[in-house]
Amino acid sequence: MVYVQFSLVRLSSPEVAPLLAGLRLEYNARYGAGAGDSADDVPEEEFDAPAGGFLVLLDGEHTVAGGGIRRFGGDTAEIKRMWTNPDYRRQGHARSILRELEALAARLGFARVRLETGYLQPEALALYRSLGYRDIGNYGIFEGASGFERTLVQPEAAVLMDAAASVPA
Repeated sequence: MVYVQFSLVRLSSPEVAPLLAGLRLEYNARYGAGAGDSADDVPEEEFDAPAGGFLVLLDGEHTVAGGGIRRFGGDTAEIKRMWTNPDYRRQGHARSILRELEALAARLGFARVRLETGYLQPEALALYRSLGYRDIGNYGIFEGASGFERTLVQPEAAVLMDAAASVPA
């Protein structure tokens, strides 16, 4: 088992550089030369507090996975830059980072999260569907992308669920 830890960082932090480089390479490989430029479609300050954040999952000094959230509009956050280092795939790290991003969004007061992924990323499509994300169609600027949205558990509801779970049957 790999020892990993989450870290809340800025998009400009050194821990994020390998993630963005890997994301660009992967997009170029899957969608063609220049597709990796889409990793720069949102200004980095949109991932800053108080309405955003960027999480990385680290194994020592190695960036395992990461992703960020930013305000999309109203009470909706958008998840961007999700990526897992190929050496760490198929170990549940993408699922973990996504759950942590959802928790961060909830702490920041968002009621829902949305994201989009490309048609040549079947593993991402399967992950989002398996976690209860609802297909909302293409909402962004990327042709052929699939949009997904998920309503977050409200903090009050989570407390009630925790309390109910602790009551003996």
